[in-house]
Amino acid sequence: MIDKINSIFKSRKPNILGHYNKNSVMIPLCSRGEELNLLFEVRSLNLKHQPGDICFPGGKLEKGETPKDTAIRETMEELNLNKEDIEFIGDMDYLVTPYNFIMYPFICKLNKEDITPSKEEVDHVFEVPLKFFMEKEPVLHKLKIVPHPEEDFPYNLIRGGENYKFRRGKMPEYFYIYEDYTIWGFTALIIKKFTDIIRNEM
Repeated sequence: MIDKINSIFKSRKPNILGHYNKNSVMIPLCSRGEELNLLFEVRSLNLKHQPGDICFPGGKLEKGETPKDTAIRETMEELNLNKEDIEFIGDMDYLVTPYNFIMYPFICKLNKEDITPSKEEVDHVFEVPLKFFMEKEPVLHKLKIVPHPEEDFPYNLIRGGENYKFRRGKMPEYFYIYEDYTIWGFTALIIKKFTDIIRNEM
């Protein structure tokens, strides 16, 4: 048996424990003269999930796709772009969320000025100068992550029963206010990390 275990694990690449859905998003940069802007979407008000929220282009990985493939495809679909309109730049750090999905952010430059997004998914788009995010720190709040066991949870099988001290967690929730737009949630978290990386390399 030890030989079998050796053969299995000696060259095995580690993965993340648990089942996670995988999503990708793209941070689209736009050159506007001397200015470099980030492009955002306002989700269609007709969507069932998070209507009206502000986000980057993105979505779930489809069968056979890499996270990069998904980010490019979703950007093309949501912003009505051709592949040549998207100049891929690179990868951001990925995020393992407490909500059973992993988010893979990427960065690109858009080589098209007039963006007419898909009305099925996007209400409208707007741009914010990168300079705004580089100069302004977001407001930080904390979101508590509290376990809520299901009704049939077997408390009788664990020491302490219903009084067991489950671990709790906190997530940072960043808020950027730009004109009439509030950018928050995972989108703001990605922006914060993106600008921190740039600052650390300057």
